[in-house]
Amino acid sequence: MDEELKAALEELKAKVDTKSKEEIKAAMNSFAEEHKSVLEADLEEFKSKFETIEGVETGLEELKEHLAKLDIKLQERKKGEAEVLDPLKELISKNFDQIKTVRKGSSVQLESKVVGDMTLPVNLTGDQPRVYQRSVAAVPSQAINFADLVSSIAIDGGTYTFPRETGSEGSISTQTEGSAKSQIDYDFTMVDVNTDFLAGFAVYSKKMANNLPFLENFLPSALRRDYFKAENAQFYANLVTNSTNSVLTAGNIVERVINEQTTLLAADYMPNAIVVSPQDYGAILLTSGATGGTAGTFSLPGVVSVINGVVTINGLAVYVASWVPADKYIIGDWTQANKIVTQGLSVQFFEQDSDNVRKNNITARVESQIALAVQRTQAFINGDFTTV
Repeated sequence: MDEELKAALEELKAKVDTKSKEEIKAAMNSFAEEHKSVLEADLEEFKSKFETIEGVETGLEELKEHLAKLDIKLQERKKGEAEVLDPLKELISKNFDQIKTVRKGSSVQLESKVVGDMTLPVNLTGDQPRVYQRSVAAVPSQAINFADLVSSIAIDGGTYTFPRETGSEGSISTQTEGSAKSQIDYDFTMVDVNTDFLAGFAVYSKKMANNLPFLENFLPSALRRDYFKAENAQFYANLVTNSTNSVLTAGNIVERVINEQTTLLAADYMPNAIVVSPQDYGAILLTSGATGGTAGTFSLPGVVSVINGVVTINGLAVYVASWVPADKYIIGDWTQANKIVTQGLSVQFFEQDSDNVRKNNITARVESQIALAVQRTQAFINGDFTTV
């Protein structure tokens, strides 16, 4: 009997390898029903043959294990089919309009990607959402303008004329009793300063203005910035031409500044500021070792100080201007120069300019009619720190 059971178990194991889950279950039920009566009838015989029965039990356990493995295989098969079919269904659904146009001689290529971790390069078509700043990270304006150092005079014409004293004859002296008093006369020159337009313009399309909302605020600011850069350069060159050249050839930077200050004081001018480049501003702060002194020690303690954030040398304000070249400087009484203005700075926009209408362009213009009037050329000294 035990041999029949073993043979039946072997036959059952061979069958279930190719059966579905439902068929396996049916085969197991059939096996149990078929051998139930035999097992009950020969129970005593099986008990006396422990090893044989143990073999049958081992066979049953093997069958259970085998069936469990088959169940796992079936589950994995269904899962694998789903992994293939679900993306395929999605692919067909997304490309249905293309697929239905397929005809003889016309084909459609469909591409499906393998399931995996989502990343921007793989899973995103197009650009990711952006957050735009509404202002431009613009080039900075110059820290100080020439116009900040002088006063402005507005005129209603194109020429500003002022009288300049150019000399005198005679003198003031003690009168000798019974004698005529000493006589003196003065000479003058009428100095004309003609104002001219300092101007520039930019042309841009209306589409650019519509598509770049920051342009409306950027352009006026940028045009004013660049206008003042041009004005600073023009006025600086004018003042260098209409000032006195330094005669100093020795001393460190601080010593030279004080020597220039005393030269102007000796001529009865009251110097109130010196303008230097950023490089020389740093050199002033780092001045060490007076001429003939000890290196590494500050040359003029107590003379150089900071008042309200402004560095001063013996009371003379030091201004830092990027429009002054390195190693150059101008020191003087800045009340002796004026900015003459016929028309103040303005920024305007025009659609009716040249062929703007045909090209859908806009013209932005910046301009001012100005000039620099140097009242007394002797009130300013220009120099070079490297002159020896």
